[in-house]
Amino acid sequence: MAIASRLKDERYLLVALVVGVIAFTTEHAVLEMGQGVVLGAAAALVGTIVLASMRVAHHAEILAVKVGDPYGTMILTLSAVAVEVIILAIMMSGEGSPTLVRDTIYSALMLDINGILGLAALLGGLKHGEQPYNDNSGKTYGVMILTAMGISMIVPEFVPDDKWHYYSAFTIVAMIALYALFLRMQVGQHSYFFSYSYPRAERKKDATDDHHEEESATASIVTILVGVVIIGALAEFMSTFMTSGLRGTGAPIALTAIVVAAISAAPEILTALRAALRNRMQATVNIAMGASLSTVILTVPVMEGIALYTGQPFVMAMTPVQTVMVAITLIAAAINLNDGETNAIEGMTHFILFATFLMLSALGL
Repeated sequence: MAIASRLKDERYLLVALVVGVIAFTTEHAVLEMGQGVVLGAAAALVGTIVLASMRVAHHAEILAVKVGDPYGTMILTLSAVAVEVIILAIMMSGEGSPTLVRDTIYSALMLDINGILGLAALLGGLKHGEQPYNDNSGKTYGVMILTAMGISMIVPEFVPDDKWHYYSAFTIVAMIALYALFLRMQVGQHSYFFSYSYPRAERKKDATDDHHEEESATASIVTILVGVVIIGALAEFMSTFMTSGLRGTGAPIALTAIVVAAISAAPEILTALRAALRNRMQATVNIAMGASLSTVILTVPVMEGIALYTGQPFVMAMTPVQTVMVAITLIAAAINLNDGETNAIEGMTHFILFATFLMLSALGL
């Protein structure tokens, strides 16, 4: 019965495994069936990867509850970014665009801050009015994101081509230093920056807490590792199908980057929206802003390390349009997250910025 219950809980991973086997055995046949079928297969793989990544995120959350901080924070951030890094690394090993890493990080920032935070603040504000949170968290996240983005995706525009490897090495060290300090702040003497004392009535034990307590830490670790391996295999097939299916269609170059960013953010979206609708905006801010920071500060050093190892640099400098959108987003976030309360108007400003990002991407900008 225990095994049957475990298999039922992990049915999404089992489905992902079956889909992976089918993709492996039918890859060449699917590629010969035309672009429509190939794109359909790519879409099916994207959906399967999202389901698998949600199970990985679930078990990462279980481990975070069990071990507590600082290890819990590291598990949550690393598991979320691991999915994105694995997909990027696999796609870049093939015929991936040299701008894929840059475009994915940019898309993730737009999705997390303008999409997730914007929609959550909009819906939460319409339901509850002004929603309180600790304004220190928004300020800290904002300045860290600005610094990390500036160092890794704006300054490279001015680095000579023949000296890229020196700056890549510096970027790796800078990102690691920033992340180490951030972790120390988040779990050490400044941990109160990222929490908010809600009324006791709103801090009821969640229905899933008992389930979390029953879960084995070893089982969760094994499931995470298995899930990451499955996601990596599925990502390789998805990359092949997507590259083949989009070839010659005139689809925006950024479409693949948006898909990768959406896959890694999928588990976070529902969690952030549920928190906002329960009037717990602090959790939403931590998820949206924390995910943005983790994407930049953890993805960049890994991908720069791969570039140094292979000797092939990625294009990391943002385009003028991307730079302007990031600047507007971070300025809006600095203003909106400055007073310790969000409302529907503030949420709407970010959501309109997200719509603008989608429009610009559709136009190929």
